This record gives sequence, C-alpha cells and structure tokens, in this order.
Amino acid sequence: MSAANDGGYRLTPRGGPSFRTDIIDVYVFRRLEPARADRHEIEILQLLRSGPPMDATWQPVMAHVEAGEAAWACALREMEEEVGLVRTDPALRGFWALEQVWPYYLADLDCIVASPRFAAEVAPAWEPTLNDEHSDRRWITAPEHAAVPATEFFMWPGQKHAVAEIMDVIVRPGALAHEHLRIDVSRPTGE
Repeated sequence: MSAANDGGYRLTPRGGPSFRTDIIDVYVFRRLEPARADRHEIEILQLLRSGPPMDATWQPVMAHVEAGEAAWACALREMEEEVGLVRTDPALRGFWALEQVWPYYLADLDCIVASPRFAAEVAPAWEPTLNDEHSDRRWITAPEHAAVPATEFFMWPGQKHAVAEIMDVIVRPGALAHEHLRIDVSRPTGE
C-alpha cells in the first residue's frame, strides 16, 4: 500500500486531540447499618464543587495525578486532602481499583481523557472533613436513593458506570474480582 492509498487510514497520525490519563475519581462509600445478608445497600459520598471548572456540581473525589505519581497513590493523597481520610485511619476498610476506565472528550482542551477510578470503603459512622474545594457533601444510597436509581444522581456516563461496577464487583457478596482489584494501602506510594 502506498502512502497515497493506505486503505482509508493514515499510517501516521497528523492531528487529532491529545490523550490524557492524569485525572482520577475516587468513590468513597459506606455500608448501611445494620448489615443484613439480604440487603446490599451502600451510601456513596458526593461533594459539591465550589470552583471551576465543575462549580456547583456534585462529584466524587476528583484530582490530577502529579508527575511521577501512580494513579492509586494520587487517589490516596486526594482522599486525605479533599475529605480528610488518611490511609492509616482505621475507618478506611478497603481500597480498590475499578477495572473500567471510561474515556471522555473535553472540547475546551481538545483532548480525550481516560480516567482511572477507585473505590474506598469507610466505616458506617465516618464523615468527611471538607477542604475549600467543596462547599457541601451528601450521601447517595445505592442501588436506589429515594426510590430513584442511584446512578441518576451522578452527572456523567462514566460515573454512572462506576457506581454500577462498585455495586457488582465490590459490594456484591462472592464477586470474583473483589480481592483481585483490592489495593494494599500500606505499600509505599513512591512519594
């Protein structure tokens, strides 16, 4: 195939959006008490952003990965910065990487973002201590909140899928991937 006739595809890209993987999400959740074998409900923390670009929207913990930082280490750092949850806190009951990375396009930056996502389980009585990036917090019950699917309280398709993955892979008893996705928070973060 010649360069002029490459079957409809350019062999070497000449343009297009950039690709980024430096934004992470962390879904902090707690199980409802009292726990029962027939009830698999959780509450997922949402934070009300107080500044651009997402001001006045409810979001999970979101952050930018720093140079040389692993995405999972960024998630732990940001949980501490945004909601006061340190990885040595006994209230932190588990931390998992979600398998799904949901790509999305940001027109303002002409880039495609593939955002690694994480789930952190906290003790039922744990409450966040917010930093100045957030003006409020709320807990959304899943799988339903006020008789509405919990996913309807999340803004973006990737967030809706993350909630479904948490329910299926982390919360559901007997989920095969549960332990394989768990991250040991005591290991060094490389910082």
